[in-house]
Amino acid sequence: MELILVNLIDGLVYGLLLFMLSAGLTLIFSMMGVLNFAHASFYMLGAYFAYQISTYMGFWMGLLIAPVVVGIAGAGVERYGLRRVHQYGHVPELIFTFGLALLIEEFVQFIWGNSQLPYNEPAILDFALFSIGSNDIAAYKVFMIFVSIGIFLALLYVLTRTRVGMVIQAALSYPRTVENLGHNVPLVFMGVFGVGTGLAGLAGVIAGPQLGTFPGMAILLGSIVFVTIVIGGLGSLWGALVASLLIGWMTTFAASSSFQFADILLALGMEKPAEMSESALRDLWTLTLPQIGPILPYMLMVLVLVVRPYGLFGKRDA
Repeated sequence: MELILVNLIDGLVYGLLLFMLSAGLTLIFSMMGVLNFAHASFYMLGAYFAYQISTYMGFWMGLLIAPVVVGIAGAGVERYGLRRVHQYGHVPELIFTFGLALLIEEFVQFIWGNSQLPYNEPAILDFALFSIGSNDIAAYKVFMIFVSIGIFLALLYVLTRTRVGMVIQAALSYPRTVENLGHNVPLVFMGVFGVGTGLAGLAGVIAGPQLGTFPGMAILLGSIVFVTIVIGGLGSLWGALVASLLIGWMTTFAASSSFQFADILLALGMEKPAEMSESALRDLWTLTLPQIGPILPYMLMVLVLVVRPYGLFGKRDA
């Protein structure tokens, strides 16, 4: 029971971190129809900027300033780069954002080097908030949970209860009408892109001390973010939340499991061969759930696409 509770908390932390990343990407896609390959790179920039700021002004100023800087950088990318290629279709957009991701990675390595940075959680949160059996739950993990939930509630409120949210949703479906009503649609697009990348930067700020701040951190979560929004449904905020939590708990429980696939084979009446000279046969009998844990989200994505091609919360095309 103790292990289950610990895995639930750890999976919740990881899942909500994925949500913060996928929420920004979902917001950008639902508004602009752009799959931003450089999204995880802005997440990395958030961690690096926060580290640099924290060395002079402390963690909390880094938490406040770094996401804003990343958001402004993202808005500039949309205004002076992405907007120029948007008119030529999705392929140039993908090429542009992919090249941008490579450029950001080289920039990070040039400025900060290839080693992991000593970016740590603030001293005020460096303690165990409570214990579950022999397992201590760090206060910083609880802080990450509350920040992520706060971001979700704020986004949900802005998009569904405010005038700005109404303009954003209207500009998605009827950009010409919104523009004729006096709203600056390109400015709205730039703002949404900036907010989306700023959310990625915020995720990097709070994840850096927990998961490590190093040049490969964007690659580590880059692909899984796209898996998350595909499972949840492109453009769905609720879908991004549910898919993130599913992936977080799935990978966490798989990593701590002692389940072996040999048990299934024995239950099916198969007998373990005395000699297993063939590699494939040997690997099948010795395979464990933690070994396939990293590919479980991709298997879930395939299953969801077979059953529901537009995702769990996605809307069917008319």
